[in-house]
Amino acid sequence: MLYRESGQYKTSYDADQAIFPIREDRIGFAMILAIAVFVVPLVASDFMITSIMIPFLILALATIGLNVLTGYAGQLSLGTGAFMGVGAYACYKLTTIFPDVNVIVMIFASGLFSAGVGILFGLPSLRIKGLYLAVTTLAAQFFLEWCFIRIPWLYNYNSSGAIEVPERRGFGDIILTGPSASPITRYYVVLAIVIAVTLVVKNIVRGRIGRQWMMIRDMDIAAELMGVRPLTAKLSAFAVSSYLAGVAGAMFVFFYLGASEPSSFSISLSFQILFMAILGGLGSLVGSFFGAAFIWILPILLRVGLPAIGVNVGAEVVFHIAQMIVGALIIVFLIVEPHGLARLWSIAKEKLRVWPFPYA
Repeated sequence: MLYRESGQYKTSYDADQAIFPIREDRIGFAMILAIAVFVVPLVASDFMITSIMIPFLILALATIGLNVLTGYAGQLSLGTGAFMGVGAYACYKLTTIFPDVNVIVMIFASGLFSAGVGILFGLPSLRIKGLYLAVTTLAAQFFLEWCFIRIPWLYNYNSSGAIEVPERRGFGDIILTGPSASPITRYYVVLAIVIAVTLVVKNIVRGRIGRQWMMIRDMDIAAELMGVRPLTAKLSAFAVSSYLAGVAGAMFVFFYLGASEPSSFSISLSFQILFMAILGGLGSLVGSFFGAAFIWILPILLRVGLPAIGVNVGAEVVFHIAQMIVGALIIVFLIVEPHGLARLWSIAKEKLRVWPFPYA
């Protein structure tokens, strides 16, 4: 009787179409939000906040961006890491040109540059799809990586070829970025941005634009016959996906790394985010958080857990073990449950709704 919707009547369309139509879902979301806002900063150490929570939230946002394109619109992409790099370099240039503007404004603005690049490389999706489109986005990954290395203007002609995050203040005299910024401050900024953007994306995918994406994903020819314009639907998916990746890339450098080289946005990052989307569940925003949490936290758990059971191995061995586990799980999920961890979470809630009666 812990998770029931009987007796919860809807008296309006707005109530029926709410993001959390069941009272228990609203309570659960409020509890998770309260833990993230109040409990984590009080209990977690600076290491946990800096090395686990902040990158987890940022990568979850990047996974949401890929999920918009691949999970909802059905357009396979292997260039998410490069689009994150566009956002990071754009934010670096914007903070250099406009040093007095709040860095959070620059982070949101940097996503616009990434969205523009995403639309440009999304144009081939109007003629090709599937594996051929994946190759096109892979070419975008390599081309943008080349730009990050070969265009000195992007990193202000720094001899090291890296971008270094300057100290920026906001909301009075609070240090938001730079070496002096406290982990809790950076955590709160990242958490607020991720929550706000996720709610916006949730409403987009539930609306007319999201329905167009899913129609294109399921059968593009039928969708076009029903009045959906492939040009608008596909390019809007590329724009939103790249925008989210750009915002995530800017936060990845400004609130997590502190400094970055082009190798930070290599093809390995694109594959890592793709694996997060697959394990978490394509076409699910909750699955994006599940996949990011699993893949990012797994090596840390192995690094802590293996010595606890008497197995002392080096960090490189832990990394390879984590990679093998992730690869094996991807194969298992593709065979047994293609919708990933999000589907398992949905099944668990469905069983809880009829408990203690049998679930067919």
